Amino acid sequence: MPSHRFEAFVALRYLFALRKQSFISVISICAVCGVALGVAALIVVIGVMNGFSKDLRDKILGVNAHVIISSLAGGIRESAVVAEAAAQTPEVVGVTPFIYSEVMLSSPDGVKGVVLRGIEPRTAEQVLSLSKDMVQGKVSDLAEEDPDGRPGVIIGSELAKRLALSPGMQVSLLSPSGRQTAAGFQPKIRNFLVRGTFRTGMYEYDSTLGYVTVDAARDLLGYKGDFVSGLEVRIKDVDRAEQVSQSLRKRLTGFPVYVRNWQEMNANLFAALKLEKTAMFIILAMIVLVGSFSIVNTLVMLVMQKTKDIAILMSLGAEPASISRIFMFQGTFIGVIGTVLGYALGVPAGLLLKKYQFIKLPSDVYPVDYLPVRLEALDLTLIGLAALALCFLSTLYPARRAAALNPSDALRYE
Repeated sequence: MPSHRFEAFVALRYLFALRKQSFISVISICAVCGVALGVAALIVVIGVMNGFSKDLRDKILGVNAHVIISSLAGGIRESAVVAEAAAQTPEVVGVTPFIYSEVMLSSPDGVKGVVLRGIEPRTAEQVLSLSKDMVQGKVSDLAEEDPDGRPGVIIGSELAKRLALSPGMQVSLLSPSGRQTAAGFQPKIRNFLVRGTFRTGMYEYDSTLGYVTVDAARDLLGYKGDFVSGLEVRIKDVDRAEQVSQSLRKRLTGFPVYVRNWQEMNANLFAALKLEKTAMFIILAMIVLVGSFSIVNTLVMLVMQKTKDIAILMSLGAEPASISRIFMFQGTFIGVIGTVLGYALGVPAGLLLKKYQFIKLPSDVYPVDYLPVRLEALDLTLIGLAALALCFLSTLYPARRAAALNPSDALRYE
């Protein structure tokens, strides 16, 4: 019988013989359970961290564009020319102008400060995912005016709930750009008709954001001509935002504008999420480490109880390296069993959590209202490799101790 097959056979024989050794059997079960729980916890937690990062990114990019072109002078006046130049850049799939300001929204049930964004409904749907988030109404309804000449406004669902608003109701928007009169400063007030509500799932957006057309925003804020705050750009691959930004900077060199992408604007947030994911991996890997220590205890106790058998094998010609590999095989088998059980527990738990979303979060505290899960093949592979590596390293000391046994000393009093 080849050496490795013989060692594996002996290791399996000892492994199944553990059921006759009650104390060692308990330690082995603890080792398997420790490894399994550690692997399962890692799978679920890392899946939640991945899901949280992706869900948060999708929500941010649903409301904001991949790349934003802003003016160094506070606004862009030749927006059509700049938009045409930006649209010719490779990988750009959509460009739309926007106006950004903060105003007061007044209704019969209260007053609330809101972030007002003027958009162009026709081109905005190529850049933003607002149409997918609509609960009532459509984005195209913004362009329609009622017989009284009131422009439309779309507001977040939480804002509508707080002020008891629904489509068809009138609200007033108060602009900070008013005029000075004999009675003092008088803000600019315009009446708008609620055309719809949207829900992104992020409380910050749903409670403070409102959309009107670019023309209505210009009229309310007192902007002249084709003035806009900037241009929003959508690209094919969100992960190539930095490269596309560089191309846009080169193409728009002759214009007084600067280009920022979503990675730059949210760098601190996603860096913190990445650091938290790494920290959680290290912390939960300690559970696997505890299980690997149980493997050390199991093998050390086995070496002590099987001293006579080891000595006999060495007397019959077994080499120290072969004895060492027997215990390394045995410890690795325990680690494999624990890792497989961990996958059997963690993967179904993650899939169930992803499908049924039975853990809800308060939307006014967290940026999402449920616990998202995203299981990635790379993470699952790294978790398995890390668990097996820790289990393998835990076999080195007992295996080395068994290989260093002197047969004459072990059999002296037999």
